Amino acid sequence: MRDAPASAPRVLIYSHDTFGLGHLRRSRAIAHAIVAAERGARVVIVSGSPFVDRFGFADRVSAVRLPVVTKRVDGIYAPFEPGSALDDRIAERAAIVAATAEAFRPDLTIIDKEPTGLHGEFLPTLERLSVQGGKCVLGLRDILDDGERLAPEWARKGAVEAIERYYDEIWVYGVPRIHEPLRALPLGPATRLVYLGYLRREVPDWPPGRSEPALAGAPFLLVTPGGGGDGAGLIDWVISAYETDPGLPLPAIVAFGPFLDADTRTAFLARIDRQPGRLSAITFDSEIEHLMSRAAGIVAMGGYNTFCEILSFDRRALLVPRTEPRREQEIRAVAAEALGLARVLHAEPHAGPGRGAARMAAALRGLPDQPVPSRFVEPGLLDGLGGVVERLRALLADPAAGPSPGPPFVESRAEPCLGCAHP
Repeated sequence: MRDAPASAPRVLIYSHDTFGLGHLRRSRAIAHAIVAAERGARVVIVSGSPFVDRFGFADRVSAVRLPVVTKRVDGIYAPFEPGSALDDRIAERAAIVAATAEAFRPDLTIIDKEPTGLHGEFLPTLERLSVQGGKCVLGLRDILDDGERLAPEWARKGAVEAIERYYDEIWVYGVPRIHEPLRALPLGPATRLVYLGYLRREVPDWPPGRSEPALAGAPFLLVTPGGGGDGAGLIDWVISAYETDPGLPLPAIVAFGPFLDADTRTAFLARIDRQPGRLSAITFDSEIEHLMSRAAGIVAMGGYNTFCEILSFDRRALLVPRTEPRREQEIRAVAAEALGLARVLHAEPHAGPGRGAARMAAALRGLPDQPVPSRFVEPGLLDGLGGVVERLRALLADPAAGPSPGPPFVESRAEPCLGCAHP
């Protein structure tokens, strides 16, 4: 068995990253917190994101890029390169993961969201790590999906068996008051599940040469669908509101996201150009925290990272969640609204371009007058990064470390799980 590490732990973070930016941004925030708190610590992020090279990393944090596998809007994975076979890409990715782990020899491995990796690609490495004696943790965002959908998916992947065989702990980057992501799964009594709280975000230093739209110099709304791959509906709805209501008081900056279809982006830009001084657009901002922290309000779909930023920067927010292929955003948005942390506007079923513009315009008018989230935030809600460091230290200090004594939020039936109660 591996001896307990010295004061400079080696941490491997695996994130399959096939769609959007959420997994990579979460992994990056965790890596930066670890190296900031642990002198000499080194972190390697193994990521399948095609945009991993577009982000800056702190000293002692490096990234290994996996061959890209895309995720279609129906949730099915496919090869990125036309004519290539998915099995070949998975085999190539699995070999890179295994080689990286073998060369790096991590003291702790954090696997993001997928217990066995994409299509099982991390299973050989899990087996090897267990032989070497390193600690393994599964890191989960607050909400994965509706339990009725998640249970058969994880059964098909053998996820529960992998957790019980390979994992020392499960870290949930959220609180059970909002959602208990594994409540519907048949986890054994020995499974160590720890709720750490949401991951607080900070505004990075202003980089040399950074530029922003002119609208950012005065009060503005920020519209951000995350990576943008499934955000066309939200963007269209906001643009339609400005086209319909010329009296909207605040201008808006629309961040398309790098995954938005190029033809769709071109069409949106033409419409935005016809609203000078009221709408502006950017495609991608790797340090969008600068805009988020100054926005008078944020319009978003309600992905995990954006939700963390809304809470961290105490921004008023209007959430317009998607419901397919996962209900994650809808569950989070409804629970957040119940706690007063944001307001929700549900999209109209089968609404065509421009339909419902008056509803969106009314919601945008009311956004700057909403209460800020800090009026309703509970102690410990944003302690997730500190919790990561505490659990890392506990696990690596003693090879036989027991369960966590409990962060501020532990599973309790005294307070209902708002997200779990959602139909």
